Amino acid sequence: MQVHDLIEQYQKGEREFAHVDLSGANLSGVNLREVNLSGANLTGVNLSWAFLSHANLAGACLRQADLRSASLNSADLNQANLSGANLSKADLRLAQLQNADLNWASLEDADLSGANLNAAKLDQANFERAKLGNVQMTNAELMEANLKRTNLTNANLEGANLREAHLDEANLREACLVRTNLIEANLSGAYLRQSNLTEADLHRVTLIGADLSEANLSGADLSRANLSSAYLLKTSFHKAHLLRANLQDSFLLRADLNQANLRGADLRRADLSGAYLSDTNLIEADLSDAFLLESHLIRTNLTGTKMTGCCIYHWHLEDVDLSQVICQYVYTQFNYTSKTPTNRYPQGRNLEPGELGQQYRENSSVVELYFTEEPSWDAVVFTLAQVELESPELKLTLKSYEQVEDNFLIKLVANRLVNSKILARRVFQLYPEIQQRLQMRRGDVLHLLGITTRSIANNREIESEPPPANSGSTRQERVYQEVVRQIHHILISQAPEQFVGSVQNLLNYLTREGISTEEIQKKMIGQVIVRRARKDPTFREHLVRWETSAPEAARVSMVGRAVRLAIALLWSESRQ
Repeated sequence: MQVHDLIEQYQKGEREFAHVDLSGANLSGVNLREVNLSGANLTGVNLSWAFLSHANLAGACLRQADLRSASLNSADLNQANLSGANLSKADLRLAQLQNADLNWASLEDADLSGANLNAAKLDQANFERAKLGNVQMTNAELMEANLKRTNLTNANLEGANLREAHLDEANLREACLVRTNLIEANLSGAYLRQSNLTEADLHRVTLIGADLSEANLSGADLSRANLSSAYLLKTSFHKAHLLRANLQDSFLLRADLNQANLRGADLRRADLSGAYLSDTNLIEADLSDAFLLESHLIRTNLTGTKMTGCCIYHWHLEDVDLSQVICQYVYTQFNYTSKTPTNRYPQGRNLEPGELGQQYRENSSVVELYFTEEPSWDAVVFTLAQVELESPELKLTLKSYEQVEDNFLIKLVANRLVNSKILARRVFQLYPEIQQRLQMRRGDVLHLLGITTRSIANNREIESEPPPANSGSTRQERVYQEVVRQIHHILISQAPEQFVGSVQNLLNYLTREGISTEEIQKKMIGQVIVRRARKDPTFREHLVRWETSAPEAARVSMVGRAVRLAIALLWSESRQ
């Protein structure tokens, strides 16, 4: 068919031109809206600046076609052959390009917002600066594609092959990259906040200076990846593989690295403040000069880990063996004004091999207090207050309370390393004396504090629940209030797998005292958990994991049932 015949018939209202042969034709700037050119041979055709919105080009051959600045919004290009075509600055919004062949095509500055490119072939295609917001590219082939500075906000690239693709400075905020192949891809300076990279293959990927804050990389493979200077705030690396990854100078504040494999990883000068490292493998990793302020290391494997120059201010250790750490010195304090670590330990010399582990057995931030009978909580509180007054920089908080055989164990957490044996000895020196003095001056103390039955009954705050109806005595009211405060502190500071047992022990203690726990179970526990989850997404993820992995005994306990009710409420809120 000749070009003038096509245009003449189109102007008369004809739209059906399926399977025509217009190879090499010049149709630049023509208006062919809603035309049907499905299966047509348009090889090498010039359609630059043409109007083809809502056109049917399904299965058409447009190899080497010139489609610069063409209007193809909402066009049907499913299974079309556009290999080598020039689509720079083309309007392809909401276009259908499923299974289309765009290998080596040029789409610079093109607008493909909301387009469907599922299973499309896009190897070595050029998308530089293209708009790809909300695009569908599941299972697409994008090997060595150029996606530099593209906008892929909320794009769906699940299962896509982006091996060796160039995504420098691309915007992938909230993008779905689940199980995506990004082996050896370049994402330097890319913006990936809140993106989902679950189980993605990022082997040897380059993410220098990239922002992955709040992204989900659970189960992802980042072996030998380069994440130096990357922003990884609240990022989830749960069960991720970071074998020999480069994380120098990276920001991992409050990141979830639980059960991650960081064997041989380079974490020099990395900021892991507040990070979660439960059951994490850090064998032979390099943490020299890293920041571990308020980090949580629980059963973390530190065999052969280099830790010289680490700042360990307020870190939390549980079941961690430091005997095989390679470390000459650490810093135990941090100056928030100058943002520098202070208080080198040890002063004037270096640690001997294994000395840090030996010292930490004596000097710990966890203090264990074993009582042969149920402790008097008011006496415990005033005893700890006296200990803190004797050491003005020392702050003690309750970690847990449990019955161990015939003893009652209170675990405290100090805000710095202390000699736990000496501190425990001092507590038990003071405790009997303070308990006796409280009994003698109880009325005066309550009067000074303004504590009365009426004031307690009128206080309906979550942190200070009203006394139960059957408490019946001033002592029971005080015990109830103190235990409620301790429960509240545990709920806002511990992970679910920790606080369920601790809170249950405190509830059992109240029950043995003849004090009802119904109000706590019905209101307090659920409210505190929901309120914390709303503010802390990482804690919310921990709740979900607890729901799926908790032992049956924990799930059916009084606290476990309250936790599950809170999770159900949060789930219903997310569905609205």
